Amino acid sequence: MTPDAGILIVDDHEDTLYALESALSPLGFRLDRATSGDEALKQVLRGHVGLLLLDVRLPGVDGLDVVRYMRRVEQTQHIPVILLTGFGFSAELSATAFRLGVADLVLKPADPWTLRTKVRYLYDAHQRQLALEKELRELRARVRGHSENPARPGLPHPDALRLPRPDGARAGERPGDRSPDRSPGRFEDRDSLQKDRT
Repeated sequence: MTPDAGILIVDDHEDTLYALESALSPLGFRLDRATSGDEALKQVLRGHVGLLLLDVRLPGVDGLDVVRYMRRVEQTQHIPVILLTGFGFSAELSATAFRLGVADLVLKPADPWTLRTKVRYLYDAHQRQLALEKELRELRARVRGHSENPARPGLPHPDALRLPRPDGARAGERPGDRSPDRSPGRFEDRDSLQKDRT
């Protein structure tokens, strides 16, 4: 799906198309229309549809058949679909629609504010999901590329790991080993310590 994906409104009545376009135009999305299931499928397969507002009863291929076909095609199977019906909700319609993964069923004529809220939520949620999937694919590709071409540096020479000695320290001497009253470079043995005490 392209970033400029719009909303496809599918109904075979001109007045319904006009009413739905008027209700959704404040959202600022591109609105496209189709008057049959065949025409709807052609537009969906072109890849510019981010959400489908689809009447159940259409000439030729009906709304449920459009959804069945979309769910079998990888590039269209996750596009959100809101089914519209002017004949009420039957248990059979509801069960079939939700089994096919329809996001919502809306009774015509639809309340404009409610319809805008549903469309905005479903469209934005789908776009976020697509963005996350794209990011995940890119991360996997980077990890795969890194594991195929590992740029592992060789181990450093042990001498390179030695820290520099502080000024005046002797080889093998740590900074805390020297007493503060002893001057650097002065070696004392047992005999000299005994003489100092007597």
